[in-house]
Amino acid sequence: MVEYRFKTPLSEEDVRKLRIGDIVYLDGIIYTGRDEVHIHAIELAKEGESPPVDFRNMVLFHCGPVMKKDENGEWRVIAAGPTTSSRMNSLEPEFIERFGVRAIIGKGGMSMPTVEAMKKHGAVYLAMTGGAAALAAASFKKVHGVEWLDFGMPEAVWILEAENLGPLVVGIDAHGSSIYEDVDRKVKENEKKVREILGI
Repeated sequence: MVEYRFKTPLSEEDVRKLRIGDIVYLDGIIYTGRDEVHIHAIELAKEGESPPVDFRNMVLFHCGPVMKKDENGEWRVIAAGPTTSSRMNSLEPEFIERFGVRAIIGKGGMSMPTVEAMKKHGAVYLAMTGGAAALAAASFKKVHGVEWLDFGMPEAVWILEAENLGPLVVGIDAHGSSIYEDVDRKVKENEKKVREILGI
């Protein structure tokens, strides 16, 4: 296990260094995006248009943050817990290919088509602990803007500036390895051994 600290945007060289189990801290601009962002961005791309932000070499956070305007009318992050990433399984491979995102933050992992897309295009999945939404929010020092707010607060693209966001664990690396697949394989192996012992 190696610990890294990166500032966005990320290069392919940055993410190819990482291996599952490594720890990452992030500084710089991070975009939030869930189902609606993926769907709408892909639809626009198919029509020859571009989304309002450039995801290339950036970090996409599967997050529906709770936001509030202060007395000066400035947005601030109240809570920023990760969304279960499997919701985006059917969309993520195409999103990675079309938009060149370098890292995705979420919880719960993603399916093998996304693992393969990350390997092919040079991207990683960074796991964030669920239930620590307020702690994560403290890492976002400034809100630079919001796009597609008409989708609703949780589904908009929030443009957030992070300072020392982490620890994030590399759950899927850019070499085709996935902690989640490893765990699933070990569980199945243990289940098989138990059946053999019990004769069932």
